[in-house]
Amino acid sequence: MSAASRIAAVSGADIDAAEGAMRAMGQKRIFCLRPGDEALDAMLADRGYDILDPVNIYACPTRHLTDTPIPRVTVFNIWEPLAIMREIWAQGGIGPERLAVMARARGPKTGFLMRHSDQPAGTGFAAVQDGIAMVHALEILPHHRRRGMGVWAMRAAAFWALDNGAQTLSVICTKANAGANGLYHSLGMEIVGEYHYRQRV
Repeated sequence: MSAASRIAAVSGADIDAAEGAMRAMGQKRIFCLRPGDEALDAMLADRGYDILDPVNIYACPTRHLTDTPIPRVTVFNIWEPLAIMREIWAQGGIGPERLAVMARARGPKTGFLMRHSDQPAGTGFAAVQDGIAMVHALEILPHHRRRGMGVWAMRAAAFWALDNGAQTLSVICTKANAGANGLYHSLGMEIVGEYHYRQRV
């Protein structure tokens, strides 16, 4: 959310300018690299930038995940986030900066509160733009994992997305997150893109 991205051909002077701007804002020097950014990627590597958080972008038709009803009192759509949702996000390392991104999102948006055995089990966020619903910050509490909560969360997101005009459901996760990648594969979602960051301390 605070990384520099390429919008045209890039020179060394452009990188210097971007670095200066990030420093002026008190930010880390970080760039987001997508397919087609190979030249910039190589330039940043030569400058000592390390790769950070390579991710997969998944998507599927929204209706693909609306074939099974959600069990009662399993997932609740809630916006603004409740205190317990903020606590779960905080435990998962999702802090004020990412919550601020959710607050700034325009158009339809919601939070999800998952419950298991009459206890809060997880939370997530989704927003719609241009017919695509993006799921973000899906976090299941450790002692409620491997109980199908991620599946119900994604299915609930699909029902909500369909109600809000989104024909595609999408989600992003790091390549290193084996559990999340396994979940999205198991739901029949396909990898439609990828990107990574380069950061220099």
